[in-house]
Amino acid sequence: MPARLKHGQPDQKGWLYEAAEFLQVQDYKNVQRWADAIGERPVVQRGRMVNRITGEPSSQLHEHHDAGDFETKTQDKLVAAS
Repeated sequence: MPARLKHGQPDQKGWLYEAAEFLQVQDYKNVQRWADAIGERPVVQRGRMVNRITGEPSSQLHEHHDAGDFETKTQDKLVAAS
């Protein structure tokens, strides 16, 4: 079973293409640590929201034109406003 990020997306440690076992990603502890650190960066978490159409509405930003869109135009806020 693939590891999941908090927004439900597959992580970037070989699970996306079901290659983790073949690549033996569990043996590369420093790469695992690095991938976890990258995934925790706010800019990476925001980037994963853009053009997303599945998952929690608060993690979906269908259109991104301004930095403020992350605060005001996620799907949960747009639905609540309509």
